[in-house]
Amino acid sequence: MEAFLKRNGNKSLKKVEKDVEMEPDDEKDNKSRYQPWVEKYRPNKIDEVSHQPEVVSALNKSIETGKIPHLLLYGPPGTGKTSTILALSKELFGPEFHRSRILELNASDDRGIGMVREKIKKFAQKKISKAVSSDYPCPPVQLIILDEADSMTVDAQAALRRTIEVYSAQTRFCIICNYVSKIIEPLASRCVKFRFTPIAEEAQMKRLQYICEQEEINHDNSALEALVEVTDGDMRKSIMMLQSAGRSYEGDKLTAEDIYEVSGKIPIEVIQDIWDQILNQSDTNISELAENVIQEGYDIMQLLSQLIELVTNAATRDVSHLKKARIAEICAETEFKLIKGGSEELNVSYLLVSISDILNS
Repeated sequence: MEAFLKRNGNKSLKKVEKDVEMEPDDEKDNKSRYQPWVEKYRPNKIDEVSHQPEVVSALNKSIETGKIPHLLLYGPPGTGKTSTILALSKELFGPEFHRSRILELNASDDRGIGMVREKIKKFAQKKISKAVSSDYPCPPVQLIILDEADSMTVDAQAALRRTIEVYSAQTRFCIICNYVSKIIEPLASRCVKFRFTPIAEEAQMKRLQYICEQEEINHDNSALEALVEVTDGDMRKSIMMLQSAGRSYEGDKLTAEDIYEVSGKIPIEVIQDIWDQILNQSDTNISELAENVIQEGYDIMQLLSQLIELVTNAATRDVSHLKKARIAEICAETEFKLIKGGSEELNVSYLLVSISDILNS
């Protein structure tokens, strides 16, 4: 120990003993504790991907044969597009996954033609070995993953199309996007398309229940139901929100109210109360109501979303379709003004007074 202290200078004895006693497993557990859950519970195999049976079946065939086409994965955020291609890469390339076979780029960071010429083309030109592992098919190809490709410029997509044509013998491309309509047709036609649908409530509940068991989170079933409700099929968002709520209320039983508090969703009772006051109050009191909404600190965008949800709900069946359409138009106008930097108080007052006029006209 004395020799060890000499090598470590003025480091305290307590710190040195901690370093000596720390085992690799302890370091791994400590790292795992602070790891984001979306990474910790990301699927490592294709079969672990939730609620995308057609995609899983087709890609499993590719793993068995070792033949990978160019891929175009599209769908809403948080449905497993990036997780699926990373799981495919791990199963396909095995030990070589993090070394030389994968280039992962986020197209939203560098959208121009320079990215295609400098990064993508340079990687696609690399020569690769044809060695095949006994445990993995490990085909003699490499994979370029372009996430958020719908943010690429048209010129960059056109240049990418030419790169795919020239280097397709040794390089496969996986294009990931939310809106397939923003991918040019010559590029989309060279890929096999897979549409990812929002995660079903049952599959989402099952995954969240598994994470709660692994992390020892004490919870009500209503808490998970609330998570599914506020995230609208976005698995990534629900896992991040679960981690935030689990850490915020650690030691307590997690409830639906805690989830609503973390998510920023306005309680439905508040929305209903606002609606009732709009129906029955004068313009002066409506202005006071708008001021109260601002003082409570509610997210105005969330308020707009939940008002639209209420308007289209069966609870407002006595409101004509024409009035509902006019209310939706007012909400859209208010959202546009807020995005452009308009005053929240003025716009909320305008919103509530306008809805009151429409309903009472």
